[in-house]
Amino acid sequence: MPPDLPTPPAPPARCPPPMTESPRPDHIRSFVNRRIHFTAGQRAAQERLLPRYGIAHQAALLDTTTAFGRQAPVVLEIGCGMGETTAAIALARPDTDFIGVEVYPAGVGALLRRLEEQAIGNVRVIRHDAVEVLRDMIAPGSLAGIHVYFPDPWPKARHHKRRLIQPPLVALAASRLRPGGYLHCATDWAHYADQMLAVLQAEPRLRNTAEGFAPRPDWRPLTKFETRGLALGHAVRDLIFERRMD
Repeated sequence: MPPDLPTPPAPPARCPPPMTESPRPDHIRSFVNRRIHFTAGQRAAQERLLPRYGIAHQAALLDTTTAFGRQAPVVLEIGCGMGETTAAIALARPDTDFIGVEVYPAGVGALLRRLEEQAIGNVRVIRHDAVEVLRDMIAPGSLAGIHVYFPDPWPKARHHKRRLIQPPLVALAASRLRPGGYLHCATDWAHYADQMLAVLQAEPRLRNTAEGFAPRPDWRPLTKFETRGLALGHAVRDLIFERRMD
């Protein structure tokens, strides 16, 4: 493990129960329940490593200094997938701490295995709805950045209301960014990219760092998923907005 990274503490942690539908009709959701294959290896990794790298959801602000064992800028990722990008960015930015929020057990297990195999000490994992994590655990004006990479595009028109990047979520995210902090989104669906751009531009606390879509920053790696999409002619669009200085 690199000497400048803390050894992850081992507080007691338990895998939360499966997510259920919220009884609140106005509640923003960062996910929908899906049946995703959960391998024995991913299950074993989650059971063994979640106490080491995991943080349980709580209705109280998270002390990131205690969680990471140091003071450093903190970036939160909504939806880690199988953890490929999360791990790569964390390795490339050892002076930044990362909170990966993911609800699907397969993704959590895969990410935990990557953290152990690559000796990554600057990532913590929360298995919970990212909207509730932002609302309950993240102090206003505290995050250096938020990543939202390739969220479900919900391509059918009747499902567009389920898309994650909507005004309520963007307003919540903007409130948790510190001045100068950034919100970075990426998608390979052109219609969703246009919607993202419109929603982000309408949030008064954010400003676009580009004229429209931004070039992919060097620290966001090309994933296998993205490489396949590019081979099929699916253009990937990045959007990077910063929290305005108060």
